[in-house]
Amino acid sequence: MKWNKRFIYPKSQRSLIQGKRHYDISSTQTKLPSVTTIISATQSDEKRQSLAAWRARLGAQAADRVRDIAALRGTAMHTFLEAYVRGTGHKDLTSVGKEAEPMAQKIIEAGLGDLEEIWGSEVTLYYPDLYAGATDVVGIYNGRESIIDFKQTNKPKRREWIEEYFIQLGAYAMAHNYVYNTKIQSGIILMCSKDKFFQKFEVSDKEFVGYQHAFLKKVEQYYRNCNQNKEDTNYKNEEITEEISH
Repeated sequence: MKWNKRFIYPKSQRSLIQGKRHYDISSTQTKLPSVTTIISATQSDEKRQSLAAWRARLGAQAADRVRDIAALRGTAMHTFLEAYVRGTGHKDLTSVGKEAEPMAQKIIEAGLGDLEEIWGSEVTLYYPDLYAGATDVVGIYNGRESIIDFKQTNKPKRREWIEEYFIQLGAYAMAHNYVYNTKIQSGIILMCSKDKFFQKFEVSDKEFVGYQHAFLKKVEQYYRNCNQNKEDTNYKNEEITEEISH
């Protein structure tokens, strides 16, 4: 695993606009909605109903607690992994940190052996005028230009349950390919449960392009719902669709 700083990634600040996360991209002086904001705002009715049913089943307070603990654990796990990738030490003696460290170690041992080259860690990526986000790692994984994201979970996941993660990876790949003229067509999810069960999910080539197109539909829906100019958005999406199809 080696570093190759091929690209200069922009600095950014996160902000909330009407409760939705945006990235203030320093190099463009624009505020763009995050990838996760767009995905969340365009969830299917089935997904919304499923989340509502889960919340009703647990009760509002219990559901909020499960969500908040998972978020803290995920942040702690990401901090350990980022420190490992950057070659710096990190220690967290809090109860959350003690739970997250072995999860991060499991991902390191089982998932990072194929990470051959790192272009950036915790980098901001953006597609001009449309969206932005931050990915955990971008570089060469198992011989291919790839976007790599780390995920924690309360319970192991089936592949069909995490399509939104693949869509997220597709969004990052499109942004990187457009701005830096790369040809990333591989996305990797490295996941560990709180019980330290490791899973790796990969998506590539035609399947990956399909998830990229799925994200473009969400972008169009998001801006339409935000009362943006639909004609301009459709034009921009046609431009990107042509770009990723070649």
